[in-house]
Amino acid sequence: EKQVFQLRAHMYQARSLFAADSSGLSDPFARVFFISQSQCTEVLNETLCPTWDQLLVFDNVELYGEAHEMRDDPPIIVIEIYDQDTVGKADFMGRTFAKPVVKMSDEHYCPPRFPPQLEYYQIYRGNSTAGDLLAAFELLQIGPGGKSDLPSIDGPTDIDRGPILPVPLGIRPVLSKYRVEVITLDLKRVNLAQVDRPRVDIECAGRGVQSALIQNYKKNPNFSTLVKWFEVDLPENELLHPPLNIRVVDCRAFGRYTLVGSHAVSSLRKFIYRPPDKKAQHWNMTG
Repeated sequence: EKQVFQLRAHMYQARSLFAADSSGLSDPFARVFFISQSQCTEVLNETLCPTWDQLLVFDNVELYGEAHEMRDDPPIIVIEIYDQDTVGKADFMGRTFAKPVVKMSDEHYCPPRFPPQLEYYQIYRGNSTAGDLLAAFELLQIGPGGKSDLPSIDGPTDIDRGPILPVPLGIRPVLSKYRVEVITLDLKRVNLAQVDRPRVDIECAGRGVQSALIQNYKKNPNFSTLVKWFEVDLPENELLHPPLNIRVVDCRAFGRYTLVGSHAVSSLRKFIYRPPDKKAQHWNMTG
């Protein structure tokens, strides 16, 4: 018995990906395979924590079997992460698997199963872990009324992204704006390769800042500008925060730079400062 479905792959973000380039970064994109179809996210340059925020829609997916089997045991989705090279073919970075949440045409699109919640999927490169994918997948049966009976895709629109659909409201995390302040004092040699003109790059969720360049590390390992900052939109749910990536690079002649060392701060929780509530503060003073 043939059943026709629409698959919605909500590809929000990945974190702690494999560094495929000599710069210590990657230009990642994800390819989603389901039955005989596949689609790709856009390529995001120079990041280990890409926020694709992209909905991939697979139309007219034909499956054969009993309806209850489809609902309880749907086919596996394969997601592969690649690094896009400027020349040559893309480099494989890792793979993960997921099962979609299935809605039959006679079921209501409502909690607790719908809309599906974003969750982390462990990415593997061979036997080694190679990051996490934050995504959600839903398989919606197309009934006699056709696709018009499917739940609408409610989400923000971004004219600059053209035909790319963002993850819909209700599935995408609620974001708040954060200001990340970075204080760079000096650079101490701890397991560092030979450096002459080092710089520190800080990146989080696709945004970041570069420290001042130390012109001569041997004579003076201190940074001339101590404080820099950048703003970034992060989920209000702290469990969904991407890591903060720190890289030390040595700037060479002709604009080249070499990766010296890197570190990932997996949790930003201990660095978060929230201003006190003025109303509550006033009540405490007067009460």
